[in-house]
Amino acid sequence: MLKKTLTALFLMFISIAQGQEISINSSLLTGSWAANWITHPAAAQRAYGVYHFRKHFELSQLPASFIVQVSADNRYRLFVNGAAVCSGPARGDLFNWYFETIDLAPYLKVGKNTIAALVWNMGELAPVAQISNQTGFLLQGNTAKEAIVNTNSSWLVLQNKAYSPTSLDNRERLQAYMVVGPGDQVDGKQYPWGWEKNGYDDQAWLAAKPISDSVPIGYGTDNLWTMAPRTIPLFKESMTRFPSIRRTNGISVPDGFLSGKMPFLIPAHQSLKVLFDHQVACVAYPELLLSAGKGAKIKLTYAEALFDQDRQKGNRNEIEGKEILGNYDVFIADGGQERLFRPLWWRAYRYVEMEISTRDEPLLVHDFYGQSTGYPLTLKASFESSDPSLKKIWETGWRTAALCAGELYYDTPYYEQLQYTGDSRIQALISLYLSGDDRLMRKAITDFYHSRTPEGLTQGRYPSNRLQIIPTFSLFWVSMVHDYWMHRKDDAFVKQFLPAIAEIMSWYENRIQKDKGMLGPMKWWNFVDWDNFNDWGVAPGAEQGNSSIISLQCAYTMKQAATLFNAFGKKDDAEALFAAANELNYGTYQRCFNAEKGLIADTPEKLSYSQHAGIWAVLSGAVRQDAARNLMSKLLHTSGIGQVTFFYRFYLVQAMKRAGMANQYMEQLEPWRHMLDMGLTTFAEKPEPTRSDCHAWSASPNYDFLATICGIMPAAPGFRKVNIAPALGSLSWIKASMPHPNGMIYLELQKTQQGKGIKGKIELPEKLSGTFYWEGMEIELHEGKQVIQL
Repeated sequence: MLKKTLTALFLMFISIAQGQEISINSSLLTGSWAANWITHPAAAQRAYGVYHFRKHFELSQLPASFIVQVSADNRYRLFVNGAAVCSGPARGDLFNWYFETIDLAPYLKVGKNTIAALVWNMGELAPVAQISNQTGFLLQGNTAKEAIVNTNSSWLVLQNKAYSPTSLDNRERLQAYMVVGPGDQVDGKQYPWGWEKNGYDDQAWLAAKPISDSVPIGYGTDNLWTMAPRTIPLFKESMTRFPSIRRTNGISVPDGFLSGKMPFLIPAHQSLKVLFDHQVACVAYPELLLSAGKGAKIKLTYAEALFDQDRQKGNRNEIEGKEILGNYDVFIADGGQERLFRPLWWRAYRYVEMEISTRDEPLLVHDFYGQSTGYPLTLKASFESSDPSLKKIWETGWRTAALCAGELYYDTPYYEQLQYTGDSRIQALISLYLSGDDRLMRKAITDFYHSRTPEGLTQGRYPSNRLQIIPTFSLFWVSMVHDYWMHRKDDAFVKQFLPAIAEIMSWYENRIQKDKGMLGPMKWWNFVDWDNFNDWGVAPGAEQGNSSIISLQCAYTMKQAATLFNAFGKKDDAEALFAAANELNYGTYQRCFNAEKGLIADTPEKLSYSQHAGIWAVLSGAVRQDAARNLMSKLLHTSGIGQVTFFYRFYLVQAMKRAGMANQYMEQLEPWRHMLDMGLTTFAEKPEPTRSDCHAWSASPNYDFLATICGIMPAAPGFRKVNIAPALGSLSWIKASMPHPNGMIYLELQKTQQGKGIKGKIELPEKLSGTFYWEGMEIELHEGKQVIQL
């Protein structure tokens, strides 16, 4: 049992550490650990470097369990007796440095055992998502039984000089923002092959240097890292092979190579390029198995798509006249047998070009494949309809969401691997609706909570080693907390965020110009959407004051915050926020609505108009329900106004639903059909030309198929009740299932009477009731099976 003195924060950590399904010794959360953080005694501590740590110990009998906590800065990969065990840590910050809890018993044997860890620090070249203090490794036994492996000076360490950073010019070569860190160049002749195995000779290795105590949150002084339990599951790996080779120059590659059954030989003093096509985008550790070929250079270049001479991607399936540009790794063979090259970090790719140049010795290439990895989202939902083309959108959207889910909700796995609030809100709803898994959503909400600045705003992306504040994204964070509250009964988790929400709302309240009832000049980067406004996506009026878009988004969010405060007994705060929201709605409508055009202008000067302003006018309630439909019709059919890109199409659909236009949703799927026609296998960041081919905010149709077409929405906080208001549009029938905290929701519906009626079946899980809506009619729903006939 935990001591009563544990803080609420510790209780939260204990409850959500269930993601690892192994119990943490409670004493490790209430004071200093016995293990030390250790490092290399002579290496520069904040510079680029790759290190190996080893520890030998004897066992007279096999234990039933052997649980340890493990972490590192920047990253680690843990081995026991040569077998890979896990990787980590999940990214956080120095105040919340995560550790994994692992049972090593399945990897142990009677007699001599070796625990080994590959640890690396990318230094100043680290990904922007990587926060760091200095090179370090930590392993702590769960109880006295495992204390024999605690990190201290009895561990040995070696700096691996085979590694050097490469692929440092991608930002220039791709002419795009790319901040995922360098590629790896590995010189095989300097690599300590077999370093992780039991019989390796480590007599020349140095004793590791202890550098810091290890302590959990709430304890310690002069902490370099403050430890917190990992709150998401460990990631597994599974082999993924390339289905095809699209082109070669030089030596032909045998057909059996792709299946791992037939190696091929490259003679001495030869060059070869092979373009592998995975056919769909993936996230994986590429693994290349080689023999001989001393001095041969192998370069692996990874890309989402190829580029033509004008640097355009075009149809992603077409390769003629196109070249590969992107992140790459380099391996220089040492001539040994069955050398396995694998980069330190996974790569995102559809295409991989293998470029080989041999020297005085032929090179034998045994195999090349990937080990796919990522957050273990499990698809539990299903959707079928009378339109078979929706199946491809559903499958592609799920792939997009899955590849953008790791230890964070990545905006894009190829270019950034950063967690942005605007992206994460949409990604979290997809996770809830399709997998029922809320753990990564909880981590994202908590990460942004930890990112808060002295002004009270959250950072726009986090974890991040560079400061970025997007005030509109702080509003999305509040919406994300509200979403969680509506979909999960978890009051203790939500309640802790109320003070932070109050600070964000106060920041905005202080910027309301009382004489105008709109927000005044705004600081920081007031991003709204790409392809509109200016090159940075900043809303008109944001910097000078009186942006209708931000004023109305603020009103929408204030109402959500007020609902939360009201639910948790903060009645006065709720009333004040409702009043502020109404003030913003009234002032913005009065100054920005153009009656002649029937549109909301971006600013009171009425020089520009956008779908974005109208969307927030509808969602915030600035326009009456009876006027919302007319406004939305104008937004959908008026040319010459700012158009939403894929990010804001999520909010366009929400506004259509609020205006009673959900039946027109099917008409909004053309951008996704176009992406599929262009050969994309994941959905892109924005319309062509796009930087990222995999951007999870564009997977919103997967949520909308269930929340809009099927019309499944929570009708009470914690999803205690459900509303089902199907909007089939041009579809004649739908069949779907969706995870709910109590079980699964099933529905099967078909139009009747030329689309005016509906019939079918609905099944709700235990203890769930709700209401079914169709064309102004209602049916009360109860747990279990029921027949619908209207």
